[in-house]
Amino acid sequence: MKHINILFVISAISAMMTFTPVSAQEITNFARFGIKGGINFSNLSTKEADKDKMLTGFNIGVFAKVPIAHAFAIQPELYYTAKGAQVTYNNTFVNGTAKFNLNYIEMPLLLVMNVTDNFNIHFGPYVAYMINGKVTNESNATLFNFENNITTEDYNRFEAGIAGGAGFDFGAFSLGARYTYGLTKVGKERTFLGTAYTFPDAQNGVASVYVSFSL
Repeated sequence: MKHINILFVISAISAMMTFTPVSAQEITNFARFGIKGGINFSNLSTKEADKDKMLTGFNIGVFAKVPIAHAFAIQPELYYTAKGAQVTYNNTFVNGTAKFNLNYIEMPLLLVMNVTDNFNIHFGPYVAYMINGKVTNESNATLFNFENNITTEDYNRFEAGIAGGAGFDFGAFSLGARYTYGLTKVGKERTFLGTAYTFPDAQNGVASVYVSFSL
């Protein structure tokens, strides 16, 4: 009887050890959905941008993480993000300082590579749509009133770019950092006193840190 009990226990333990890894593998094959948010440090990639005065904003939204292989996943996201910068300008007509506050709905499609169980790197393209844009201005002349004459319609509403970053995963929680760079110009081309110009003649650049929670 004792011999039978020992064999039974050994068989049960063996079955449990065989079953556990399979269950863990099945769990990792499921898509995960979650919310994320964080802080932005934004600027415009132009020679006139004041690097010491980036704008601070925030981002918040949702995401999904869909495994496609043992160490890879596709991660689409959709979130609100604040961008912009403080820009100094000096041209034939006027010089001064303008502060751009630009708000977008952004959708990246990222490839996530799990370097370890707790560390990943991710990169991919994104598209964004500007929901509103506001500029405040301090100038030495009044030839052109930026605040009253530049509206959201004076910007390119659609933006495309690339994003890349790294994250640490702790179960359902993640902490990470990312940089997004726009490949399209923020400003539209305009004509003033017979001269064509683009203002701001620059792309968005945003460094961000974030936390996320997934199910």
